[in-house]
Formats: sequence, structure tokens, C-alpha cells
Amino acid sequence: MKDTKILPTVPIYGIPVSKLDMKETVSYLVQAVSARAPHQIITANPIMVMSALENPEYMNIMTSAELVVPDGTGVVWAAERCGNPVKERVAGFDLLHELLKTGESYHWRVYLLGSTQEVIQETARRLQMQYPAIIIAGFRDGYFGPAEDQEVVAEIVSTKPDLLFVARGADSQEPWIAKYKSQLAIPIMMGVGGSFDVISGKSRRAPKAFQKLRLEWLYRLLKEPTRYRRMLALPKFALKVLRDKEKVTKA
Repeated sequence: MKDTKILPTVPIYGIPVSKLDMKETVSYLVQAVSARAPHQIITANPIMVMSALENPEYMNIMTSAELVVPDGTGVVWAAERCGNPVKERVAGFDLLHELLKTGESYHWRVYLLGSTQEVIQETARRLQMQYPAIIIAGFRDGYFGPAEDQEVVAEIVSTKPDLLFVARGADSQEPWIAKYKSQLAIPIMMGVGGSFDVISGKSRRAPKAFQKLRLEWLYRLLKEPTRYRRMLALPKFALKVLRDKEKVTKA
């Protein structure tokens, strides 16, 4: 359950985006693990917001999540533009690492789900080396269909994880977590997109210069030109925010 009294948010088209900075976000989630309170964490970006505006079911998933962090720079910009800024961008990739770093002190158990078998195995190996005090409770690739969902859920639950990271793409990972959230009942359940590809070494994250200029989206587009259709949502989002003005942050 959300507790809006202790979780300051700014509504971006009705989606409650957290105003906490990275340190506060991690502290909040440490409490969630301690209380064994199931939390779906969504790392919001403009593409996801536009999808939610076009799809009521996806909007319901985003508004029902226990924590929505401002991952995309466009979301950070929209909050600033509308006079209700968040403290900082909380990138999902960085949040994953901050949680694992913090989790070493508690010996948290982590389950990794998604990508190919080769990528997930290498991701598990590298994370265990980087954070030796965490426990990789289990992992499996993301190539399974609805008929196997219950088997996968049962497998995950049997490992008793504190954290579940799911890399199946924003169009499927968030709905999958939301659908099985009550059955999984894991304190932290977070979609991480292409993070496993970066961690495993299959792909590279945008250089620091692109990150500082808030141009990670451009770096990804240059690396993967086939993403251009998906990226069309970015200018649409920006134009919509500029046009809507005060409507953007109305709850």
C-alpha cells in the first residue's frame, strides 16, 4: 500500500512521480524490505507516460505502483517546467546498483529475471563479483509465455528474494509485475529494461557526457537506429507538456 503522507510526489498527467532523491529513495526502500511490504517500482520516462495516456490499462498499472521514480530526463524536465520539480533524476540503472550496494549490509537475496540465458548468467556472475555480500537467490531468462507464468512465479517465490529485477521491456515487464505482484509479495519488484545487457557487457551505457547533457536517448538512438519509431514519443511528450502547461501536474 502507498503512504502518500511520507512519499512526496508530483502528478505528471495523473502519474504520481516521486520527488525523493536517490539517497532518500534507497532509504525508503530499505524500510520497505524491513517491513516486508511489497513494492512495485516503476522507472518512469516520457515513452511510458505517453503509453499510459493512450492505454487505460497501462495507466492503471503506473498509478497503482507503490513507487514511480523519475528515470527519464523528460519527466524531470516536465516537473521543472510546471513549477513542481523533483529533487533529481533517479535513473533505474543507478537505483539497481545503489540497492545492491546497500543490500550488502543486509545480505539481501536477489532474483534476476529476463533477457537471454547467456546475458542473465553473465549478469548474475558479474553482480555477485561486484557485490559479494548479496545473495543471488536465482535467475532465469525472459523467454517464457503466459502458460509458464505460474511456474516462473512459484520458482521465484521459492527462493525467498528481497529484490526482484525484471528485464523484459517496458511494454511487458511492468504489466507482468503488476499482474503477479500479490502472488510474488516481494518487497522490491522493479523493471530494469536493458540494464542486464549493460551489466553483462553485451551493450554500453551512454557516456557521462551524454548523461550530463540529458541526451542518453540520443546515444541509444545512434546505437540502435531501429528505435526511431519508439523515440517519436519524446518530441510528442515535450510538445504536449508545452501545450498543456498547468494541466500537466493536476492530480
